[in-house]
Amino acid sequence: MLTTGQLLGAALTACLVLPVSARAETPASAGRSAAETWDRSYNGGDIETLGTLYAPDAQVIPKGAAVSGPADIRKFFSGVKAKGFDDHKITVQSAREKGDVLVLSGRWEMNGPGEGGARKKFEGNWVNVMERGPEGWRTVLHTWN
Repeated sequence: MLTTGQLLGAALTACLVLPVSARAETPASAGRSAAETWDRSYNGGDIETLGTLYAPDAQVIPKGAAVSGPADIRKFFSGVKAKGFDDHKITVQSAREKGDVLVLSGRWEMNGPGEGGARKKFEGNWVNVMERGPEGWRTVLHTWN
C-alpha cells in the first residue's frame, strides 16, 4: 500500500511529465491573459512592454490612419496616455483559435477627458488577431470602435 506522501509524489510527477498540450491554455484563457497583460501595461504606463505584445508586422487600426510596427504602436499609445486616457479594461467575450491564429473579440472601456475637462467613460467593441510564434501569442491586428 502506498503512503500519502508516495501518492502525492506520484501525482506531482504525473503533472510534471504530462505533454504541454495536455496542460495548454484554452483560447479563452489565452485571450484573457493577453488582455490582462495589455491593460496592466497600458494602465501602468509601461509602453515599452506594451510594444512587445505586438508582432513586428502588426497593425493597430484606430479611427483614422493605421499604425504599423511596434515602435509606431508604442508612440501611438504613448500619445493616447499623455492626453489623459486611462483605466483601460478589455473584456474578452469570444476567442477562436485556428491553428496558430487566435481571434479575440469583446468590449473595451476607458476613462478620459470629456467636455469641459470632466472625466468621461468611453467604450465600444474590440477585435484582436494574434499569431502564435516562438515567444508565444503576439498581436498582428488590433482595432476597436
